[in-house]
Amino acid sequence: MRVIDGCLKTGQDKVLKIKLKIMEETPKKVQVNIMALISYIGPLCLIPILMKDKDGFVKFHAKQGLILFISEIAAWLIVGLVPALWALVNLVNIVWLVLSIIGIMNVTKGEKKEIPVIGQFAKQIKF
Repeated sequence: MRVIDGCLKTGQDKVLKIKLKIMEETPKKVQVNIMALISYIGPLCLIPILMKDKDGFVKFHAKQGLILFISEIAAWLIVGLVPALWALVNLVNIVWLVLSIIGIMNVTKGEKKEIPVIGQFAKQIKF
């Protein structure tokens, strides 16, 4: 019985060590994912940039989020300056939303995948 108890105890120690390791790594991973996710929510893309997050995953998504935000502002300015383009307002909103969702899905999958059109411009940003 004692040998069995010893084996069980050793097995429990290993499980406990694994659980502790996961608990130590999880908060950092959650923080990284949150910072990458907010990169695709309009002006919130500035938070990871201003905090100067050093994580490559966060930087990648922050750059894409910044280009997406700048392109949205530019599109709104163009639509606002040319009244004939007001019919495109809904299209601008839908395109921005779809690209944001693509970025968010990439974050949730843990992928550093470029957003169509936006990704090529994001590569050129250095910070």
